[in-house]
Amino acid sequence: MDPVVLVDDPAPQVRRVTLNRPEKRNALNHDLRGAILDALRAADADDDVRTMIVRGAGKCFSAGYELGGGNEGQEFPWYTPGGDGHWPRHVTQGWMSIWELSKPVIAQVHGYCLAGGSELATCCDLVYMADDAQMGYPAVRFGVPDNHFHAWFVGMRKAMEMMVTGDSISGVEAARLGWANESVPVDELEAKVLDVAERITKMPPDLVQLNKRAVHRQMEIMGLHTGIRAGSELCALGTHQKSMHEFMKKMQEKGLTAALQERDKPFGDYRTKE
Repeated sequence: MDPVVLVDDPAPQVRRVTLNRPEKRNALNHDLRGAILDALRAADADDDVRTMIVRGAGKCFSAGYELGGGNEGQEFPWYTPGGDGHWPRHVTQGWMSIWELSKPVIAQVHGYCLAGGSELATCCDLVYMADDAQMGYPAVRFGVPDNHFHAWFVGMRKAMEMMVTGDSISGVEAARLGWANESVPVDELEAKVLDVAERITKMPPDLVQLNKRAVHRQMEIMGLHTGIRAGSELCALGTHQKSMHEFMKKMQEKGLTAALQERDKPFGDYRTKE
């Protein structure tokens, strides 16, 4: 069986973590989520590494959390206190732990970056996208997001539009709005990200650690962390709604792909494009 992440050093002092479930659009099952954070933490503890990159193998960064049977036989990769809302608190706890790493983590986004994939990328320190990449949260069409980052990173009006339609935005628009640092043609994306990563390695690592923390602490003081954690409780409430139960029943009766196609057919996007 192929490893769920591939780890390499594409440049001196740069560690790259590649999500490696391309046949599943890098759906984030328990094993993959744990492997991503394990690899990042190992790099953070490695004195020969000064910055990290997260990217996806195949056609996209990640189409979101595993909704099929891809979690069978797998344990949750880290402990989160149980009770109602365990799942949104669990995934938010994991991705936001990237903020606490001492070294910058860059998300290299191509293709789809949806739902849980957008949560992972959001919690990285820097985001660079392909112009034609798509970032969105189509799961709002049957539930409530785990991580309510939208208003913080794209502004209230666009956040509202994304949350009440499930529509995505392109790399170009994500960069314009401020969710991503920059977008470039897809064939230039890898070189762009490596250039930024190598520029970071030229900085004194002790200062980079403090300056990364300074930005995140300011965001926390403004309420970002508290707001996102409060949002996870709204996600828990969403699991009790009639629409969520109807979607889950449809998924059990017709299968995941059919349920998603039916969900997105009125909008003419995502899986209905294929």
